[in-house]
Amino acid sequence: MDQAIENLSFEEAMRELESIVGKLESGDTPLEDAIRLYERGSALRTRCAERLDAAQARIEAIRVGADGKPAGVQPFNAG
Repeated sequence: MDQAIENLSFEEAMRELESIVGKLESGDTPLEDAIRLYERGSALRTRCAERLDAAQARIEAIRVGADGKPAGVQPFNAG
């Protein structure tokens, strides 16, 4: 848990975030520790969201022309 968040892979960050959520949900964490865990969890969530956004931006969808054949690629649009 002491590793810098920016050095974590997406999977490592998710595992740590899940662990933090479990600890906070247990209700057994002293207040000061809970605050520290919450702050780290919030930073991990932000990092994971950034990584997902970056991955989404790299995905391209194949455009199909009027004849049904691939006509090129276009950026992925989740909206």
